[in-house]
Amino acid sequence: MLREGSIVDASIISAPSSTKNESGQRDPEMRQSRKGNQWYFGMKMHIGVDDTLGLIHSIDTTAANVHDTVSAGNLLHGDEQRVFGDAGYLGIQKRDKHKDRQNVSWFIAKRPGCWPFRPPLSLLFGGQGLNSRHIP
Repeated sequence: MLREGSIVDASIISAPSSTKNESGQRDPEMRQSRKGNQWYFGMKMHIGVDDTLGLIHSIDTTAANVHDTVSAGNLLHGDEQRVFGDAGYLGIQKRDKHKDRQNVSWFIAKRPGCWPFRPPLSLLFGGQGLNSRHIP
């Protein structure tokens, strides 16, 4: 039933970080993680989805401070030819656990700072005063 492609992603599940409870402690399974400039306390839910049917085929939960690539092996069913992921999965194909997957094409998004250089429009059109307001 599952096809040859998977989409993998992770989402943070927030939990209260307060110690004002009966035991006076935080949940020992929860950890802190930073996403952008925002800090979160909780867990991560890692999800593997079939890329054509949209069916969830695997779920894994970890502490929020666990990197996405650590849990990625649990999200793949083994018959993939394509794997899609966000920038959190950069370098996954280089890990020892996934080096034997020679028939898999990895489509991992780059981080915004790593995108190729995009010249200004004035350089592209010979400096004739064309700017972004002239383009629909």
